[in-house]
Amino acid sequence: MSPDQAYQYVLRLLTGRDYTVAGICRKLAARGVDEHDAETVINRIQREGWLDDSRYAERFAASAVSSGRYYGARLRLEMRRRGFPADVVNDVLTPLLAESDEISEVRSAVERRYSGFSYAVASDRDKRRVVGFLQRRGFGFSAIMQALRAEA
Repeated sequence: MSPDQAYQYVLRLLTGRDYTVAGICRKLAARGVDEHDAETVINRIQREGWLDDSRYAERFAASAVSSGRYYGARLRLEMRRRGFPADVVNDVLTPLLAESDEISEVRSAVERRYSGFSYAVASDRDKRRVVGFLQRRGFGFSAIMQALRAEA
């Protein structure tokens, strides 16, 4: 694949959704583009503003927190798994998590998933189920317990 074909391929990919630089590198390698050509294409795409890990990381993290999909340590893990550089992850998550209230996020996640759940009257099995769900989402145990007990 020539560099021009690789460039067109990357543009087609980016019209569908955002990618990290690492994700584009993987896609180009899978197509048989050599490293030098891939680096040239990626630099061109970045110069033109089509590919920006920071911008994508901000949108991904804000969406994950607002939807209740991931929070805290789980969000950090998911972002690293998707190929975001560690410095970008730290730059994005530090202010985002500082400005959000973990306890209110826990309450909101419980209300979305388990509407009508009351910690005071729930069985031990239901309590474990809810706490496990929240921990898998990345919430800290102390914030979970504080939010659930405040509701009781």
